[in-house]
Amino acid sequence: MKLWEGRFTAPMSADADTFNESLSFDKKLYRADVTASVAHAEMLGKQNIISPEEAQTICEGLKGILADIESGALEIQGAEDIHSFVEGELVSRIGDTGKKLHTARSRNDQVATDMRLYVRDSIDRAIFLLKELVETLSDRAHEGLRYVMPGFTHLRKAQPINCGQYFLAYAEMFLRDLDRFSAQRERMNVMPLGSAALAGTSYPIDREYTRTLLKFSDISQNSLDAVSDRDFIAEYIFSASLVMTHLSRLCEDTILYTSEEFGYWTIPDEYSTGSSIMPQKKNPDLPELVRGKTGRVYGHLTGILTVLKGLPLAYNKDLQEDKECFFDTEATLFSCVSIYTALIKKMQLNVNVMFEAAGEGYSTATDVADYLAKKGVPFRDAHAITGKIVRYCIEHKLTLQTLPLKVFQEISPVFEKDVLSIVTVRLSAEGRNSVGGSSQEATRKNLYSVRRRRARTVVQHRHGKNHHP
Repeated sequence: MKLWEGRFTAPMSADADTFNESLSFDKKLYRADVTASVAHAEMLGKQNIISPEEAQTICEGLKGILADIESGALEIQGAEDIHSFVEGELVSRIGDTGKKLHTARSRNDQVATDMRLYVRDSIDRAIFLLKELVETLSDRAHEGLRYVMPGFTHLRKAQPINCGQYFLAYAEMFLRDLDRFSAQRERMNVMPLGSAALAGTSYPIDREYTRTLLKFSDISQNSLDAVSDRDFIAEYIFSASLVMTHLSRLCEDTILYTSEEFGYWTIPDEYSTGSSIMPQKKNPDLPELVRGKTGRVYGHLTGILTVLKGLPLAYNKDLQEDKECFFDTEATLFSCVSIYTALIKKMQLNVNVMFEAAGEGYSTATDVADYLAKKGVPFRDAHAITGKIVRYCIEHKLTLQTLPLKVFQEISPVFEKDVLSIVTVRLSAEGRNSVGGSSQEATRKNLYSVRRRRARTVVQHRHGKNHHP
C-alpha cells in the first residue's frame, strides 16, 4: 500500500506506477534515509511527541534494517521509493509503532534531508580523491624539476619550460576544484528537516537537537525554500564539470604528448589498449574515454538547471529528476579522477625527447628580444630585430643556436658574444625566475605552495569541516 492511498478509490495503474517510481535509483539513499529517520525518531521521543519507549523501538528497528541491507540479508524492492521501503519494512518488523515515525515530517523535507546527507558525503569523497590527484601531480612535478620541455601557445612551440611547472599548472587547477567543493560543503550543510511538506509543523519539534545529531552546521530558515532547494545538486554538478574540464585538458595533452609525433611521454602498457586489426597500435583509450565522459557531465548540468528553471514554489515532482543525473555525475567523477591518478603515477617521461623538442621552433627567440631590451633597445624594436633573425634562420636552414655571432651583429650591432649563451634551452627556462616562472627555483617555490595548500585542505578535513566518509 502507498503511503498516500487513503484518499483514493482505486489503486495506481501498473504503467503509471512504473513511471512514477524512483526506488530503482533512489535506493542509494538508504543509509542517509535511515540516519535521518533515527535522528528524527530520537527528537520525537525527547520532545514527548511520541513516548521515549516508542522512539527507542523505532530506532532499534531502523538500525536493524540498515544492518540487514548492508549485509545483503534484506533486498531493497517492492516500494515506490526508498522512504516508503524503509517505513514499510519498519512497520512489518515492529508493528503500528513504526507508523509513528512520520509524525511531524513529510517526504518533502525527508528527501531534501537525505539528499543533503548523501551529497555531503559525496563531496568528502570528491575532496579525498582530488587530494590524491594533486599529490600525484606534485610528485611528478618534483621529479620534473630537473627536466626541460616545450611550452606551447596555439599548439605551437613557444618557450622552453620546466617540466615540473607543467604538472603544477594542473595541480593549481585541481586545487581550485578542491576549494570549490570545500566551500560548497560548508554552504550546503544546512538542515531542511522540520520544514515538513512546505509550511513547517504544528508539533513542538526541536530542530536544533536534530541538527546536532545529523551534524549540520545550520537550520533552514524558510520552509518553502528548504523543501524545494536543489541548488546544492546543481552546484555539485557544476564543480564536477570543472574537474572534468581540467581532466579533459590533461587528457588532450596526454594523447598528444604520447603520440609518435611528440613522444614526450609513454603510457604504460597496463593503462593502454590495442587494435583488433593493427598489431602495432597502442591506443590512449583511457584518456579518450575521460575526455568523452566530460560531455556526459556537462549534459547533466544542463539537465538539472533546466529542471529547476521553471518550478513554482514549493515542492514539485520534477525534483525527482535530481537524482539520476547526480548519481551518474558522482560515479563518472570518481571513476575518472581515480583512473587518471593511477595513470599519471605510472606514466614514463621521455626526458631526452622533451629536451630536444624544447629547442626546436626558435623557442628561445623571446630571450633574444629580452637580451636587446636589457641593453636599452625598446622592446618593440627588439621584437622586430629578433623577427628578422628568425626569418634569416628559416631562409638559411639555421637555428638560433647555430647562427654565427657575426650574423647576429650584422642585424644589430648591440649583440655581443654573450648572446650565444642565452639562446640555449636550459638557460632560457632558468632565466625566468619571476614568481610562477619556469626556473627551477620558481617551480620549486610553486611546488612548496601547492603542497602547503593541499595540506591545509587536509587539516580542515581532519578537523571536521570535510570529514572523509
